[in-house]
Amino acid sequence: MTTCGDLRGMATLRRWPRRSEEPAPERDMDPRSDDEAPARPGDSVVDAGVYVGGVRHGSAADLAATYRTLRETPGGMAWIGLYRPSERQLQSVAEEFGLHELAVEDAIVAHQRPKLERYGATLFVVLRAARYLDDIEEVDFGELHVFVGADFVVTVRHSESPDLGEVRRRLEANPDLLARGPEAVLYAITDAVVDGYAPVVAGLQNDIDEIETEVFRREPQVSRRIYELSREVIEFQRATRPLATILRALSAGFDKYGIDDELRSYLRDVADHATTVGERVDGFRQNLQDILTVNATLVSQAQNEEMKNLTEASYAQNEEVKRISAWAAILFAPTLIGTIYGMNFDHMPELHWALGYPFAVALMALVCVVLYTIFKRRDWL
Repeated sequence: MTTCGDLRGMATLRRWPRRSEEPAPERDMDPRSDDEAPARPGDSVVDAGVYVGGVRHGSAADLAATYRTLRETPGGMAWIGLYRPSERQLQSVAEEFGLHELAVEDAIVAHQRPKLERYGATLFVVLRAARYLDDIEEVDFGELHVFVGADFVVTVRHSESPDLGEVRRRLEANPDLLARGPEAVLYAITDAVVDGYAPVVAGLQNDIDEIETEVFRREPQVSRRIYELSREVIEFQRATRPLATILRALSAGFDKYGIDDELRSYLRDVADHATTVGERVDGFRQNLQDILTVNATLVSQAQNEEMKNLTEASYAQNEEVKRISAWAAILFAPTLIGTIYGMNFDHMPELHWALGYPFAVALMALVCVVLYTIFKRRDWL
């Protein structure tokens, strides 16, 4: 069995040299300052225990006690759970178990993509957990880092999910599974993360169904909701898609290191669930693209209908204006003639003409008939 001292020696050989005054490139992305780090090494230790044969061997008060108990327990396995630890805490764990410097930097900085990397005898796994918040109908994503060695498992959480306390209790209630070693713990953690995707899938499906209804109701805010949900689905896809590669790599490693068949069966079950989730998420993204296309079509149709209505209203208004203008012209002609003949000048040729009145009336009627005929032929009346 590989001892902690051997692992530390291997890690020392694996580390790349770096000047002490030169910060790691990832440190620029670390959102936490030194003032935000816990003041005492044990502040972020959620739980730490040593297990022998699947049974917990006492309870350690802090990390130092856990290290000491593991050294004094032949065939023991340490399981340490950390929540948003400080750099000092992770460096303490790294020195004890010989963790690689690059993996420790990733765990400190967080904001990593899901991945699996092997540093000598140590596995470093990054998982993205997710939970659906019913009250605000949004998906909350978490990040989990897992270090797995020959006799230890170290978990580093940067969010509330997943609930690793429940995973620990479930494994402690099943000593036969826990006795299979650190790989069993890694399986249980991965299984919990994948099982946590089920409520998220259900919540997203419900949101998509609601959006489909809103689209055909032509709700004004549906386009914004489609966009926001599409972003969540893309983020969920980024969390779930790498799982297939991670699980395949784990299976290949299990073959290489001779892990028992039952644990491989458990891992295949997790892979099946992850594949199902991935397919559902891919379907969600395609559904949202289709819904967005349908919504754009409906919006375009609504705009065209509105333009058609405006055009028809404008046409009807123009027809009314033409009718009014035509009748105004028809009525204006006799008014003009009557106004001229009503001037009563002394020297008007027709003023003392016996047929002047019939002539004026006939002229008015003739002009009105002519104008009416012209406007009628032009469909103004």
